[in-house]
Amino acid sequence: MAKKKKNPNDHMRVAIVAEGCYPYVVGGVSSWVHSVIQSFPNVEFVVVAIVANRSLRGKFVYDMLPNVTEVRELYLEDYDWYLKKPSTKRFKVNKEVYGALESLVLNKDVQWDPLFHFFSEEDFSLNDLLMGEDFLNVAKDAYYLQYNQCTFADFLWTIRSIYLPLFLTMKLQLPEADLYHCVATGYAGVIGSMAKVIYDSGLLVSEHGIYSREREEELIKAKWVKGIYKNIWIDQFKKMSIVAYNKADKVTSLYEYARELQIELGCPEVKTEVTPNGINTQNFADLPGKTAEDGDFINIGAVLRITPIKDVKTMIRAFAFAKEKQPKLKLWLMGPDDEDPEYAKECFDMVENLKIPDVVFTGRINVREYLGRMDATILTSISEGQPLTILEGYAAHKPTIATDVGNCRGLIYGEGSDKFGPAGILTHIMNVEEVAQAMIDIANKPEQRYAMGEAGYQRVMARYRIEHMKATYREIYENFAAKKMVMWTEEVFDVRNTSEGQKALEEGKKAALREKKTTERKGKNQIKQKAGRG
Repeated sequence: MAKKKKNPNDHMRVAIVAEGCYPYVVGGVSSWVHSVIQSFPNVEFVVVAIVANRSLRGKFVYDMLPNVTEVRELYLEDYDWYLKKPSTKRFKVNKEVYGALESLVLNKDVQWDPLFHFFSEEDFSLNDLLMGEDFLNVAKDAYYLQYNQCTFADFLWTIRSIYLPLFLTMKLQLPEADLYHCVATGYAGVIGSMAKVIYDSGLLVSEHGIYSREREEELIKAKWVKGIYKNIWIDQFKKMSIVAYNKADKVTSLYEYARELQIELGCPEVKTEVTPNGINTQNFADLPGKTAEDGDFINIGAVLRITPIKDVKTMIRAFAFAKEKQPKLKLWLMGPDDEDPEYAKECFDMVENLKIPDVVFTGRINVREYLGRMDATILTSISEGQPLTILEGYAAHKPTIATDVGNCRGLIYGEGSDKFGPAGILTHIMNVEEVAQAMIDIANKPEQRYAMGEAGYQRVMARYRIEHMKATYREIYENFAAKKMVMWTEEVFDVRNTSEGQKALEEGKKAALREKKTTERKGKNQIKQKAGRG
């Protein structure tokens, strides 16, 4: 694939790549992505959205901004969409690709570039590759060298299941862009690395959490994978992070400790930069305050998704103990409950079965309508980056209770020359007693609560405003534009006002229609095949 020559007067084109968040869920990283796109109306964006499967196709919770020309979806649990008639010849790869596949599976000096070219330029069935002789031989080599303590059949099918989503990722038809901005390493980082090789795009990786560490923590706790297979999955995520670190022109993180982790995991230090989150503080000025309904309640508000990673159960248990000692406490759980319905139901049942009073599940809300009524915010997450909900609370002069994950410690106590003082109470993960006591202290010490809220306000105004973040990324984007010889212009890009934009929209509609017809045709063929077997 040859890179398309751009007119020097074109708008800069950025492909922003997100996994498991934008534009399907609200809050957190999704809010950040939307904010970046919104902050640069002069930049044309293409969104590459990575999601589990086609059940989420097109189910966006954000309206696309006028400077977004396309949303290209990648499904990690997908079909093999190879529709040509199968060849009678056995599927074989050349020597270079075979060596690259072997380096990938053996995880030794992985030769990514031949794989990127192979997957982007060759027309073949993933089923033929994964079930073919070449992949079988690679698997055998890996088995006898490293994994012969387990059953080969189990090992082979595990390897196939591990590499299917990666191979689907590398089969994605990449949009051309001056810059690929990946909001994680992992599969997003692989896409950005591939674009770097195929199109010579710039590559910027912005990690909110440390992807490989987060996946490792999840796998250690997971019940669906056991023994040596945990290690194989962990190694897979590590190698995907390493290629992104090596191919990237710049790698950003939200706080210093995260940058140090990136370096520890193999990212060249010279590429790293700390770029803190930023929020529009004006959105949280002059919020409506408490209502008659609130009475004497001390409202503790959690703005979150009802999911296991937020550890809502610990929060509920802690509140139950705190409520017994301080009856004025009231807990507000504000956010969607449809991402993990089973876990959400367990949380609802816990409140009901334990008969815990004054716990409110609001569902999806406009946080501005509720935040002014809160006396403090709370997060009991087992993993975070630099939570926007804490910063939003600070902008509204609200202190926080948060677990010691991500940069919560830095947000509460400050970093560097910050002398504003504590802006909340830090607790350990899953420590019901500490969280309960923090709620009681927030309720019983109004002067301290007020002082913490003011410290948080001063901190967010000094370091975490959207203006700060925009200035940082403006400089980064401008530098990439200069390297790609794209003129940086302040002229607003609106897809509706450009002939290319209108063409892109029409192409998107046609592509969606083609995919729908293909899906229907494939479904009918599968039904016929099943009927024939019956």
